[in-house]
Amino acid sequence: MSFKDDLKKTIDNVDDTLKEAGHRTKAEAEHASREAAGGTLTPGEKVGSALNEGKERVLADVDKTKREVRSKT
Repeated sequence: MSFKDDLKKTIDNVDDTLKEAGHRTKAEAEHASREAAGGTLTPGEKVGSALNEGKERVLADVDKTKREVRSKT
């Protein structure tokens, strides 16, 4: 692999790592806010919050997988 390819791979890995961390942080914040709100949320709000948390976790896993696949090539 050339220096240019190695540099691009490194930059892409850093980008995906930062995105993964951001998604995981958003998921944890969503979970914490749902726990803090407790019984004041309506069932619909709870479902929406849980779905948003799940979405952020999936996005984090996608970024992690992209990084893992890139490191194997």
